Amino acid sequence: MTLVEWMEIDGRLSQRMRLAEDSPLVRVAAVFLAHSGDSWFWLLGLGVVWLVGPASLRGLVQGMAVGILITAVLVMAIKFTIRRQRPAGEWGQVYRKTDPHSFPSGHAARAVMLAVLVLGQGYIPAGLALMIWAPLVGLARIALGVHYLSDVLAGWTFGALMGMLLLVY
Repeated sequence: MTLVEWMEIDGRLSQRMRLAEDSPLVRVAAVFLAHSGDSWFWLLGLGVVWLVGPASLRGLVQGMAVGILITAVLVMAIKFTIRRQRPAGEWGQVYRKTDPHSFPSGHAARAVMLAVLVLGQGYIPAGLALMIWAPLVGLARIALGVHYLSDVLAGWTFGALMGMLLLVY
């Protein structure tokens, strides 16, 4: 199978996974999930936990923040090397303008990296909750048309590798 054939299949599968405009409640949930993986949201939340949370969480918070930053830099380097355009669509203009490249999905990578990191640090309930949340973030990104299925699969894989590497260091 050639790369062109794979990309055509990926495009068709991704199109089938998109949400219909006439599903308002499901769409609201997808928008919430898609945005819940934003790095600014996580960094802001981690900053609050660092300032007012228990000192026992500072190491985890620091590791998560460093993981978010390193993952973002590496994902952007890959995106600007590969330069795959996002699927056509109207939703997510902020992403389309600030980051026109889709491969790999930074949101999917970040979500899985955080889940692996938290679970690997021994915070089992929070880690399991993040393991449920992480795939939903990636699926929401496909459903809203800002990523192809392969972008999200690559993001999940990259995020899992990043999480494991961060646990070693």
